[in-house]
Amino acid sequence: MTLAPPSTPTLKAQADARDSIAGILWMAFAVFVFVGMDAMAKWQSETYPIVQIIFFRAVFGTLVLLPFLLRGKGIVAQLKTKRPGLHLLRSMIGCLSLFAFFMSYRYLALADAIAISFVSPLFMTALSVPFLREQVGWRRWCAIGVGFLGVLVIVRPGGGLFTVYALLPVLGAFTYALVGVTIRLLSRTESTVTIVFYFGVFSSLVAGAALPFFWVTPVSALDWAGQIGIGLIGGIAQLAMTNAFRLAPVSVASPFEYTGIVWAALVGYFAWGDLPAASTWGGALLVIGSGLYILHRQTLLARGR
Repeated sequence: MTLAPPSTPTLKAQADARDSIAGILWMAFAVFVFVGMDAMAKWQSETYPIVQIIFFRAVFGTLVLLPFLLRGKGIVAQLKTKRPGLHLLRSMIGCLSLFAFFMSYRYLALADAIAISFVSPLFMTALSVPFLREQVGWRRWCAIGVGFLGVLVIVRPGGGLFTVYALLPVLGAFTYALVGVTIRLLSRTESTVTIVFYFGVFSSLVAGAALPFFWVTPVSALDWAGQIGIGLIGGIAQLAMTNAFRLAPVSVASPFEYTGIVWAALVGYFAWGDLPAASTWGGALLVIGSGLYILHRQTLLARGR
Protein backbone atom coordinates (compact mmCIF):
# COMPACT_ATOMS: atom_id res chain seq x y z
CA MET A 1 0.00 0.00 0.00
CA THR A 2 1.34 3.41 -1.00
CA LEU A 3 1.08 6.14 1.59
CA ALA A 4 -0.24 9.47 0.41
CA PRO A 5 2.26 12.33 0.59
CA PRO A 6 1.72 14.86 3.38
CA SER A 7 -0.71 17.62 2.53
CA THR A 8 0.42 21.23 2.21
CA PRO A 9 -1.14 22.28 5.57
CA THR A 10 0.63 19.36 7.26
CA LEU A 11 3.99 20.32 5.76
CA LYS A 12 3.47 23.92 6.83
CA ALA A 13 2.62 22.82 10.38
CA GLN A 14 5.80 20.72 10.50
CA ALA A 15 7.87 23.65 9.23
CA ASP A 16 6.27 25.98 11.82
CA ALA A 17 7.07 23.46 14.56
CA ARG A 18 10.70 23.26 13.47
CA ASP A 19 10.93 27.05 13.37
CA SER A 20 9.44 27.30 16.86
CA ILE A 21 11.96 24.83 18.28
CA ALA A 22 14.81 26.68 16.60
CA GLY A 23 13.46 29.97 17.97
CA ILE A 24 13.32 28.54 21.49
CA LEU A 25 16.95 27.37 21.27
CA TRP A 26 18.07 30.75 19.98
CA MET A 27 16.23 32.45 22.86
CA ALA A 28 17.83 30.19 25.49
CA PHE A 29 21.28 30.97 24.08
CA ALA A 30 20.51 34.70 23.89
CA VAL A 31 19.42 34.78 27.54
CA PHE A 32 22.60 33.01 28.67
CA VAL A 33 24.77 35.56 26.83
CA PHE A 34 22.63 38.53 27.92
CA VAL A 35 23.12 37.62 31.59
CA GLY A 36 26.87 37.79 31.01
CA MET A 37 26.43 41.22 29.44
CA ASP A 38 24.19 42.33 32.33
CA ALA A 39 26.79 41.25 34.89
CA MET A 40 29.48 43.24 33.08
CA ALA A 41 27.11 46.24 32.86
CA LYS A 42 26.46 46.05 36.61
CA TRP A 43 30.20 45.97 37.27
CA GLN A 44 30.92 48.94 34.98
CA SER A 45 27.88 50.98 36.09
CA GLU A 46 29.33 51.18 39.60
CA THR A 47 32.00 53.55 38.21
CA TYR A 48 30.95 54.82 34.77
CA PRO A 49 27.87 56.64 33.38
CA ILE A 50 25.05 54.55 31.91
CA VAL A 51 25.12 56.61 28.68
CA GLN A 52 28.75 55.64 28.16
CA ILE A 53 27.99 51.94 28.68
CA ILE A 54 25.11 52.14 26.19
CA PHE A 55 27.44 53.80 23.67
CA PHE A 56 29.97 50.96 23.89
CA ARG A 57 27.14 48.44 23.77
CA ALA A 58 25.80 50.00 20.56
CA VAL A 59 29.08 50.62 18.70
CA PHE A 60 30.84 47.33 19.39
CA GLY A 61 27.60 45.39 19.16
CA THR A 62 27.27 46.67 15.60
CA LEU A 63 30.83 45.58 14.77
CA VAL A 64 29.77 41.98 15.43
CA LEU A 65 27.69 42.25 12.25
CA LEU A 66 30.65 42.88 9.93
CA PRO A 67 31.33 39.21 9.09
CA PHE A 68 27.66 38.80 8.14
CA LEU A 69 27.60 42.00 6.08
CA LEU A 70 30.73 41.11 4.12
CA ARG A 71 29.35 37.82 2.89
CA GLY A 72 26.21 36.85 1.03
CA LYS A 73 24.47 39.25 -1.31
CA GLY A 74 26.46 42.37 -0.42
CA ILE A 75 26.27 45.14 2.12
CA VAL A 76 23.98 47.47 0.14
CA ALA A 77 21.48 44.72 -0.62
CA GLN A 78 21.36 43.56 3.00
CA LEU A 79 20.92 47.05 4.44
CA LYS A 80 18.28 48.19 1.97
CA THR A 81 15.04 48.89 3.80
CA LYS A 82 11.63 50.35 3.12
CA ARG A 83 10.83 50.79 6.83
CA PRO A 84 13.32 53.32 8.24
CA GLY A 85 10.65 54.80 10.49
CA LEU A 86 9.95 51.51 12.22
CA HIS A 87 13.70 50.90 12.59
CA LEU A 88 14.06 54.30 14.23
CA LEU A 89 11.13 53.61 16.59
CA ARG A 90 12.56 50.21 17.52
CA SER A 91 15.97 51.80 18.21
CA MET A 92 14.59 54.59 20.39
CA ILE A 93 12.59 52.11 22.45
CA GLY A 94 15.62 49.81 22.64
CA CYS A 95 17.82 52.63 23.98
CA LEU A 96 15.25 53.42 26.68
CA SER A 97 15.08 49.73 27.59
CA LEU A 98 18.87 49.47 27.89
CA PHE A 99 19.01 52.60 30.05
CA ALA A 100 16.32 51.31 32.42
CA PHE A 101 17.92 47.88 32.79
CA PHE A 102 21.50 49.11 33.19
CA MET A 103 20.42 51.71 35.74
CA SER A 104 18.54 49.05 37.73
CA TYR A 105 21.67 46.89 37.89
CA ARG A 106 23.48 49.74 39.62
CA TYR A 107 21.01 49.82 42.52
CA LEU A 108 19.55 46.30 42.70
CA ALA A 109 20.98 42.83 43.04
CA LEU A 110 21.34 41.26 39.60
CA ALA A 111 18.98 38.36 40.32
CA ASP A 112 16.34 40.70 41.80
CA ALA A 113 16.41 43.02 38.79
CA ILE A 114 16.22 40.13 36.32
CA ALA A 115 13.45 38.43 38.32
CA ILE A 116 11.34 41.59 38.10
CA SER A 117 12.13 41.91 34.39
CA PHE A 118 10.52 38.51 33.83
CA VAL A 119 7.24 40.36 33.54
CA SER A 120 8.36 41.24 30.00
CA PRO A 121 6.87 38.10 28.32
CA LEU A 122 3.55 38.96 29.95
CA PHE A 123 3.73 42.46 28.49
CA MET A 124 4.63 40.91 25.13
CA THR A 125 1.62 38.62 25.21
CA ALA A 126 -0.70 41.54 26.02
CA LEU A 127 0.87 43.79 23.36
CA SER A 128 0.65 41.06 20.71
CA VAL A 129 -3.13 41.55 20.67
CA PRO A 130 -3.30 45.13 19.31
CA PHE A 131 -0.03 45.10 17.35
CA LEU A 132 0.29 41.56 15.98
CA ARG A 133 -3.40 40.60 15.88
CA GLU A 134 -2.70 37.52 17.98
CA GLN A 135 -5.68 36.20 19.92
CA VAL A 136 -5.34 35.91 23.71
CA GLY A 137 -8.13 34.17 25.61
CA TRP A 138 -9.33 34.66 29.16
CA ARG A 139 -7.09 31.90 30.50
CA ARG A 140 -3.96 33.65 29.31
CA TRP A 141 -5.23 37.00 30.61
CA CYS A 142 -5.62 35.33 34.02
CA ALA A 143 -2.07 34.00 33.72
CA ILE A 144 -0.86 37.53 32.99
CA GLY A 145 -2.60 38.71 36.17
CA VAL A 146 -0.89 35.98 38.20
CA GLY A 147 2.44 37.03 36.71
CA PHE A 148 1.97 40.61 37.84
CA LEU A 149 1.05 39.31 41.30
CA GLY A 150 4.40 37.53 41.28
CA VAL A 151 6.15 40.84 40.63
CA LEU A 152 4.39 42.33 43.67
CA VAL A 153 5.63 39.40 45.76
CA ILE A 154 9.19 40.12 44.63
CA VAL A 155 9.15 43.87 45.31
CA ARG A 156 6.98 43.58 48.48
CA PRO A 157 5.18 46.97 48.57
CA GLY A 158 5.64 48.58 51.97
CA GLY A 159 9.08 47.08 52.40
CA GLY A 160 11.69 44.96 50.73
CA LEU A 161 12.68 46.08 47.24
CA PHE A 162 9.82 48.54 46.80
CA THR A 163 11.67 51.74 45.93
CA VAL A 164 11.77 53.88 42.83
CA TYR A 165 14.65 51.71 41.64
CA ALA A 166 12.39 48.64 41.57
CA LEU A 167 10.35 50.42 38.89
CA LEU A 168 13.37 50.55 36.57
CA PRO A 169 13.31 46.86 35.58
CA VAL A 170 9.52 47.14 35.14
CA LEU A 171 10.06 50.01 32.70
CA GLY A 172 12.84 48.02 31.04
CA ALA A 173 10.55 45.00 30.74
CA PHE A 174 7.74 47.02 29.16
CA THR A 175 9.98 48.71 26.63
CA TYR A 176 11.71 45.39 25.91
CA ALA A 177 8.28 43.91 25.18
CA LEU A 178 7.69 46.73 22.71
CA VAL A 179 11.06 45.90 21.15
CA GLY A 180 9.99 42.28 20.74
CA VAL A 181 6.76 43.33 19.03
CA THR A 182 8.51 45.73 16.66
CA ILE A 183 11.11 43.07 15.79
CA ARG A 184 8.29 40.70 14.96
CA LEU A 185 6.76 43.33 12.67
CA LEU A 186 10.10 44.16 11.04
CA SER A 187 10.99 40.50 10.50
CA ARG A 188 8.15 40.18 8.02
CA THR A 189 10.20 42.16 5.50
CA GLU A 190 13.69 42.68 7.02
CA SER A 191 16.57 40.29 7.68
CA THR A 192 18.06 39.69 11.13
CA VAL A 193 21.27 41.50 10.16
CA THR A 194 19.32 44.51 8.87
CA ILE A 195 17.27 44.83 12.06
CA VAL A 196 20.29 44.57 14.38
CA PHE A 197 22.42 46.89 12.19
CA TYR A 198 19.96 49.78 12.23
CA PHE A 199 19.45 49.41 15.96
CA GLY A 200 23.22 49.64 16.44
CA VAL A 201 23.60 52.67 14.18
CA PHE A 202 20.66 54.64 15.58
CA SER A 203 21.48 53.88 19.22
CA SER A 204 25.15 54.75 18.62
CA LEU A 205 24.10 58.14 17.29
CA VAL A 206 21.71 58.79 20.17
CA ALA A 207 24.17 57.73 22.89
CA GLY A 208 27.06 59.42 21.06
CA ALA A 209 25.23 62.75 21.03
CA ALA A 210 24.91 62.66 24.82
CA LEU A 211 28.33 61.11 25.49
CA PRO A 212 30.40 64.36 25.64
CA PHE A 213 28.34 65.47 28.65
CA PHE A 214 28.92 62.25 30.59
CA TRP A 215 32.24 60.77 29.39
CA VAL A 216 34.57 59.32 32.02
CA THR A 217 37.83 57.89 30.66
CA PRO A 218 38.33 54.26 31.74
CA VAL A 219 41.20 54.12 34.22
CA SER A 220 42.52 50.67 33.34
CA ALA A 221 42.84 48.23 30.48
CA LEU A 222 40.42 45.97 32.34
CA ASP A 223 37.74 48.66 32.33
CA TRP A 224 38.31 49.30 28.61
CA ALA A 225 37.96 45.56 28.00
CA GLY A 226 34.83 45.43 30.12
CA GLN A 227 33.04 48.18 28.23
CA ILE A 228 34.09 46.84 24.83
CA GLY A 229 33.09 43.34 25.94
CA ILE A 230 29.60 44.58 26.83
CA GLY A 231 29.18 45.64 23.22
CA LEU A 232 30.63 42.50 21.64
CA ILE A 233 28.72 39.92 23.66
CA GLY A 234 25.63 42.14 23.60
CA GLY A 235 25.78 42.14 19.80
CA ILE A 236 25.99 38.35 19.73
CA ALA A 237 23.03 38.06 22.10
CA GLN A 238 21.07 40.60 20.05
CA LEU A 239 21.53 38.53 16.90
CA ALA A 240 20.39 35.41 18.74
CA MET A 241 17.32 37.13 20.22
CA THR A 242 16.32 38.64 16.88
CA ASN A 243 16.59 35.21 15.27
CA ALA A 244 14.41 33.79 18.04
CA PHE A 245 11.61 36.30 17.42
CA ARG A 246 11.95 35.80 13.68
CA LEU A 247 11.49 32.03 13.86
CA ALA A 248 8.97 31.66 16.68
CA PRO A 249 5.88 33.64 17.73
CA VAL A 250 6.50 36.11 20.54
CA SER A 251 4.29 34.16 22.93
CA VAL A 252 6.30 30.97 22.26
CA ALA A 253 9.89 32.27 22.40
CA SER A 254 9.66 34.84 25.20
CA PRO A 255 8.85 32.50 28.15
CA PHE A 256 12.25 30.85 27.75
CA GLU A 257 13.85 34.03 28.98
CA TYR A 258 13.09 32.63 32.43
CA THR A 259 16.21 30.50 32.28
CA GLY A 260 18.08 33.74 33.04
CA ILE A 261 17.15 33.65 36.75
CA VAL A 262 19.44 30.67 37.33
CA TRP A 263 22.43 32.30 35.63
CA ALA A 264 21.76 35.65 37.32
CA ALA A 265 21.57 34.07 40.78
CA LEU A 266 24.85 32.20 40.22
CA VAL A 267 26.70 35.23 38.85
CA GLY A 268 25.30 37.53 41.53
CA TYR A 269 26.34 35.17 44.31
CA PHE A 270 29.88 34.50 43.11
CA ALA A 271 30.62 38.08 41.94
CA TRP A 272 28.87 40.20 44.60
CA GLY A 273 27.77 37.76 47.29
CA ASP A 274 24.10 38.52 46.58
CA LEU A 275 21.74 35.76 47.63
CA PRO A 276 18.12 36.20 46.41
CA ALA A 277 15.54 36.34 49.19
CA ALA A 278 12.84 33.70 49.51
CA SER A 279 10.27 36.23 48.28
CA THR A 280 12.31 36.75 45.11
CA TRP A 281 12.26 33.03 44.36
CA GLY A 282 8.57 32.74 45.27
CA GLY A 283 7.56 35.68 43.10
CA ALA A 284 9.76 34.47 40.28
CA LEU A 285 8.03 31.08 40.40
CA LEU A 286 4.65 32.79 40.03
CA VAL A 287 5.87 34.84 37.08
CA ILE A 288 7.59 31.87 35.46
CA GLY A 289 4.59 29.62 36.06
CA SER A 290 2.25 32.10 34.41
CA GLY A 291 4.58 32.41 31.45
CA LEU A 292 4.84 28.65 31.04
CA TYR A 293 1.07 28.37 31.20
CA ILE A 294 0.82 30.92 28.40
CA LEU A 295 3.22 28.75 26.40
CA HIS A 296 1.09 25.68 27.16
CA ARG A 297 -2.07 27.40 25.96
CA GLN A 298 -0.31 28.61 22.82
CA THR A 299 0.81 25.03 22.10
CA LEU A 300 -2.71 23.65 22.56
CA LEU A 301 -4.22 26.28 20.28
CA ALA A 302 -1.58 25.66 17.62
CA ARG A 303 -2.19 21.92 17.81
CA GLY A 304 -5.92 22.50 17.46
CA ARG A 305 -5.40 24.61 14.36
